[in-house]
Amino acid sequence: MKLTYNKNIGDVLLVSLKGSDNFETKDFDGYTTIVDNDELLGLNIFNASETFTEEELTELNEESIVEKINDIIKGDFGEINPDLSPKFVVGFVKECKPHEDADRLNVTTVDVGDEELQIVCGAPNVDNGQKVVVAKVGAFMPNGLYIKPSELRGVKSNGMICSKKELNLEDDGVRGIYVLDDNYEVGQSFFK
Repeated sequence: MKLTYNKNIGDVLLVSLKGSDNFETKDFDGYTTIVDNDELLGLNIFNASETFTEEELTELNEESIVEKINDIIKGDFGEINPDLSPKFVVGFVKECKPHEDADRLNVTTVDVGDEELQIVCGAPNVDNGQKVVVAKVGAFMPNGLYIKPSELRGVKSNGMICSKKELNLEDDGVRGIYVLDDNYEVGQSFFK
């Protein structure tokens, strides 16, 4: 789930739950939903400052906001139960091997603490034994890209190993993924 609020562009809380290429909007009293075949992808809540405290809108604490969102939409749309687990986590590249059908891609196995993910990566500096930032399936990148399971040249990929640029962090000029030092703990949230 991604929450966006900027009072300078209007008193609207933008709630993104899932990405989709096909969607339609439905207007309700005080909010608009974004749906795909009746699956709720997101919503825009108007006059947000009347429902949410200033602290909720500036801190964007997902847990407290979800409860109020459910109060707003329950009569029209049911409830949302988003996965609030961290989507940007520290991973450890256990295996990195060349993609069999692509010169510039590697197939990695990345330990993210509670599971191992297969991620296809095109960065030139990815290698075994690195600690990296992983955007798990369900993450929204700073540029709005939704991370979903995909397939690259016939190989499944479940997440993304991120560069500083993709994370909207200060670029140090290093081309490729952001390699972390050993102080980071595998599985911990990268954005604490």
